[in-house]
Amino acid sequence: MKLDFTIDRLKRMALFARVVELGSMSAAARELDMTPSAVSQQLRQLESETGVVLLHRSTRKLTTTEIGQAYYEDCAAMLHAARNADGRLGDLRDTPRGELRVAVPVGFASHLAPALAPLLRAYPELSLRVFADDRQIDLIAERIDLAIRIGRLLDSNLIARRMAEWRHLLVASAAYAREHGLPATPEELSQHPMLILSVINQPEYVELYRDGEPSRRVRVSGRIVSNSSRTVKEMMLQDLGIVRLPEPDAAPLLADGRAVLVLPDWTMPPLGVFAVTAQRDAQPAKVRMAIAALQEYLRR
Repeated sequence: MKLDFTIDRLKRMALFARVVELGSMSAAARELDMTPSAVSQQLRQLESETGVVLLHRSTRKLTTTEIGQAYYEDCAAMLHAARNADGRLGDLRDTPRGELRVAVPVGFASHLAPALAPLLRAYPELSLRVFADDRQIDLIAERIDLAIRIGRLLDSNLIARRMAEWRHLLVASAAYAREHGLPATPEELSQHPMLILSVINQPEYVELYRDGEPSRRVRVSGRIVSNSSRTVKEMMLQDLGIVRLPEPDAAPLLADGRAVLVLPDWTMPPLGVFAVTAQRDAQPAKVRMAIAALQEYLRR
């Protein structure tokens, strides 16, 4: 006989298991905030659905039939599995474990080690898989837990948390500056080759500000365009033009003299650094704590 396993049927099976474990319908009724008559009605419905007598009832005690005992053992196993599932879900919600899948721009990948190393050391059951790619990966299709995105966000369906703002700087190699000179005004940028980071085929503009003056928006061009931030940075170090870099990436190059600032009196609008997820609520601990670790690192 084919049995119809509805949600109500599963509830009756769990109720039957608790009645047997507690030894009486009254005890089960008290635990589950039901009346004894409601418990009795549910058990009779279960016996009707299965077509067998599960319990021997008397005024003094309640015992399982032979078939009822076998059925109870399976129902108890089902209830135990449900409790384990609930407990495991709680563990995943409250303790970082399992695989954390993170997508980052290539230029940001070097920041993951110092940001997430303390978390990984503290929780040995947590593993990390990094997808370093300057294209915007589909979080749902690739099962990405967390993506780091910088600048303008294209997908409004995703949940973004602003973690920091990064200044962007225009830099060139010291050798390029010696050989070609550097622009003295924003408009002179158009006379120099720009190394352009672009994931879409659109004109490139640089917007610059200085106190007391109107902002300047200059269209620039160059013969080297890439969707890889590492590529345009390396091209700059090969003396091939001017590049726009986040300050954390530009600072070491400026400090050791491999690069010089272009238009140092002018500033560009900062770009937001966002933690992006596919869902807002009920994030597992591994995602919540990774975001917190990244925020702490970026504040430093």
